[in-house]
Amino acid sequence: MAVASAVASLCNSRALAVSPACVSTSGRPSSGKVPSLAASSPFNSVTLQKSHFLRVVNGSPFLSSLGVGSFIQQELRCCSQRVLTDRNSKIILPMIKCSATVAETEAPEAPAETYEYQAEVSRLMDLIVHSLYSNKEVFLRELVSNASDALDKLRFMTVMEPGLMSANPNLEIRIQCDSSQGIITITDTGIGMTREELVDSLGTIAQSGTAKFLKALKESKEGDSSDNNLIGQFGVGFYSAFLVADKVTVSTKSPKSDKQYVWEGKAEANSYTVREETDPEKLLPRGTSITLHLKDEDKFEYTNPDKIKNLVKNYSQFISFPIYTWQEKTRSKEVEEDTETDSTEADSTKTDEPPKEKKTVTEKYYEWELANEAKPIWMRNPKEVTKEEYNSFCKSTFKEFVDPIAYTHFSTEGEIEFRSVLFIPGMAPFSSEEMYSQKPKNIRLYVKRVFISDEFEGELFPRYFGFVKGVIDSNDLPLNVSREILQESRVVRIMKKRLVRKTFDMIEEIASRENKEDYKTFWTNFGKNLKLGCIEDSGNHSRLAPLLRFYSSKHEDELISLTEYVENMKEDQKAIYYLASETVKSAKSAPFLEELLKRDYEVLFLVEPVDEVAVTNLQSFKDKKFVDISKEDLDLGDVDEEKEKEIEKEYRLLCDWMKQNLGDKVAKVQVSKRLSSSPCILVSGKFGWSANMERIMKAQTLGDASQLEFMRGRRILEINPNHPIIQDLNEACKNTPRNPKVQQLVDLLYETALLSSGFSPENPAEYGGRVYEMMALALTGKESQAYGAPEVVLPEVEGEDENEDEGDVDEDSDDEVVEPSEVRTESDPWKS
Repeated sequence: MAVASAVASLCNSRALAVSPACVSTSGRPSSGKVPSLAASSPFNSVTLQKSHFLRVVNGSPFLSSLGVGSFIQQELRCCSQRVLTDRNSKIILPMIKCSATVAETEAPEAPAETYEYQAEVSRLMDLIVHSLYSNKEVFLRELVSNASDALDKLRFMTVMEPGLMSANPNLEIRIQCDSSQGIITITDTGIGMTREELVDSLGTIAQSGTAKFLKALKESKEGDSSDNNLIGQFGVGFYSAFLVADKVTVSTKSPKSDKQYVWEGKAEANSYTVREETDPEKLLPRGTSITLHLKDEDKFEYTNPDKIKNLVKNYSQFISFPIYTWQEKTRSKEVEEDTETDSTEADSTKTDEPPKEKKTVTEKYYEWELANEAKPIWMRNPKEVTKEEYNSFCKSTFKEFVDPIAYTHFSTEGEIEFRSVLFIPGMAPFSSEEMYSQKPKNIRLYVKRVFISDEFEGELFPRYFGFVKGVIDSNDLPLNVSREILQESRVVRIMKKRLVRKTFDMIEEIASRENKEDYKTFWTNFGKNLKLGCIEDSGNHSRLAPLLRFYSSKHEDELISLTEYVENMKEDQKAIYYLASETVKSAKSAPFLEELLKRDYEVLFLVEPVDEVAVTNLQSFKDKKFVDISKEDLDLGDVDEEKEKEIEKEYRLLCDWMKQNLGDKVAKVQVSKRLSSSPCILVSGKFGWSANMERIMKAQTLGDASQLEFMRGRRILEINPNHPIIQDLNEACKNTPRNPKVQQLVDLLYETALLSSGFSPENPAEYGGRVYEMMALALTGKESQAYGAPEVVLPEVEGEDENEDEGDVDEDSDDEVVEPSEVRTESDPWKS
């Protein structure tokens, strides 16, 4: 007691005292705890100066050893500190230790004792209620998970102590709502808590009783924790009740104790009360009952039995213990119909009263209903699950209408252990927005069979596999404290890699089936997703490319794979040729194909908007490069170079002259190597957009006009030296290079090539006028002025008499000259 007396003397000398009962002879607090202030303690309040108070604390070896100086100094900076004195004027430090010891004797007039939480409860509660959880409804998931943990603990402990189950052999959870009082009651028949456990577990924020149990289980020689289903990790799940409740009451009975205790706390309070349960109607054989007194704004929503049942089905339907909800039911009942009669008539007909009429009425009643009938199919051995069970699970869990095309059921071990069942749906979603959403909600993540989340932004699956649906269950995922967000880590990346690999295995299995209609159905529904993968996932090009399907010049009505294309290539073919177009019909009639078809080369037709970008990102397949035949520098090989040089030399003047007339419309004019029947063609530059891509980008709602101009690239006009029009134009270029009529023919040739190459004319009206002019010349042999087109001089015919009078007509001729404007209706060629 020497040390205790010294401390008391020191404190008294400085107007500060600590009760000697709190100090052991070793100079440390007895039992390691300093009593805190109870609300019912008869203490008086006095105020000390901050500087003197800190000098006392820092000057005392005992108080300094407690390490409370910095804590008190911080508290003094926030607000004025008050200390409390007892009747002997001895001062006890407030808030030194927020945990309190239980009073040895309870006053009869105050059966409930008040305790203070450990930690800065007011701020921590505010974080839990307003910041930790993103959705209010998760409170039920957390409380049901705690109940499941209590049942699991009891199951483990009964292995060594079978007598623990004697009070109640049932292991179950029951949830009941009372809309009139605005309360929800969650009752389990688990292990319950003693008074000390109640104070230790619920009075300490962020202390997990489950975590302690697991640690003891691992250290125990008898216990094997490898197969446990305990959920709790962080010790804050219970306090999620304050998301919807302003008052929570916990009544618990442990088989280790003869008494039942009640814990009661409020949302905005810094303390809670613990008392013994004395009401016989509220006594439990074993377990815990949690009553939530809901806030006014949440009473209507969360006292609805259907709402509670749906929350249980969403978050806790795969809990291994039965969960019952108190549901309102209706039933039909026959009752006798009451009829009003006079008393005299009743007396006279008393002896021979006819049978009363009956009517059917509907009455309401309540009963317990099992809410978690579904079984976690992924926890079973795949060999024991039938195909019908997998199909039924997929339809019920993901609200599908048809059976899945494929599924895979697997488990992985090693750095991370998890079980999973993945499905490829039998049909695509009705909305494309749902398919390509950043958060498709198709993957449901469970931790020990408790639903955590279905909102992921690529953590588990890449976006192009957003159509895959499935369940993932793991015991040791890196979650945040709210258990709603999957933390980014190396473990998650490994899991993602394995899930993607299994998905590829499923798709390849579909492609290898004898029934080709299965993959055709898959490709129709999800082919665009795989093409999107070629753009977003360069690391998996080797697995994506063999799964792609395209139409081609030799398979206009049937899709072929790149593997089949390469197998059918000619020996002298150097690359995989493709052409992007709007439709297969427009692609197969494009002039770009002329020389390739002549050589019997197969050309892929890319008719979907994403095709061209996907193939561009692939770059090659089995060492064969992809080549766009609509772009410049197309090398087909096997060309006579000397003959080429002669042709280029012969038509060099024509190319320069046409480039001069066309100006900036084209980058250059050159002799073509890809044409055989068309006079000319317009090709894109090697690094610019093709005609098809330009068409797609123009159609974008939020397209940038400046980017369109920049990416358009240069256009090159290629001429066919073997075509009669080009040969005649070559002669005209040498003889009459300044003839305006010939120059107009060059413009018409360019605009025609523009259309046939897939581009849009810059001035459609002007081009239409030239076409009408040519039509008039073809039909009448005379120029038409009706369309405002310039006059065209036709070449004179040899032997014609230049001095012949235009008005002279052979009188013997029966032919009648009809002017274009005087075409008769009965001989109109357009109506024949």
